[in-house]
Formats: sequence, structure tokens, C-alpha cells
Amino acid sequence: QVQLVESGGGLVQPGGSLRLSCAASRNIVTIYAMCWYRQAPGNQRELVAMMTSGGRISYAESVQGRFTISRDNAKSTASLQMNSLKPEDTAVYYCYANVPPQYWGQGTQVTVSS
Repeated sequence: QVQLVESGGGLVQPGGSLRLSCAASRNIVTIYAMCWYRQAPGNQRELVAMMTSGGRISYAESVQGRFTISRDNAKSTASLQMNSLKPEDTAVYYCYANVPPQYWGQGTQVTVSS
């Protein structure tokens, strides 16, 4: 069993930055993949970024070059640095861990608006 707790969401102006953090209740060194998903109103949940235990990283095309995922195994955290934010990045962002099995955090709201 793994509990995931996200933090760092909020309201930011277009072009601004936010850093999301995901704290896991156990050591994540053996967790195969730590990911960030997001879901905007009326849309399906989509994968934003993924990082495997082996260091393989992938991003959604819409955030490539603006978002950076990282994981700190010593602190059992995963983070998502979001730069150059756009209004279309507005969504609830979820932390996801594929141990396996799969676990989700409760989500944190990110709103990009002037």
C-alpha cells in the first residue's frame, strides 16, 4: 500500500511557474514508475510526464520543453517543475505510482489565469 499526497498547486499568471510535489508513504526506490497526470473539466485524464526507476523520462508533447519531472528516492518524493504556464495547463494534477499495483494521489488544482 502506498499513499501519495500532492502539494504545490495554486493560481498563477500565464508565463509563470509552479512546482508540484508528491510525497509517498514508503520508499519509492523500487517503484517502477512515478508519473503526473492531469484532468481538465470535460476532458479525460491525460499523462503529463513519467519517470521510471531506471531514469527513463517521457513527456506529453504539449508540455515538452516546459515541464520537468524528477524523483528523489532518498526523500520518497516526485516533483513536477512547470514553467511558461499557459491557460490550457489549467487542470487537477494527480500523482501516480505504478509499483505495481497502481496508486493515485488526491490531486491538486492548478489554475493559469490573468
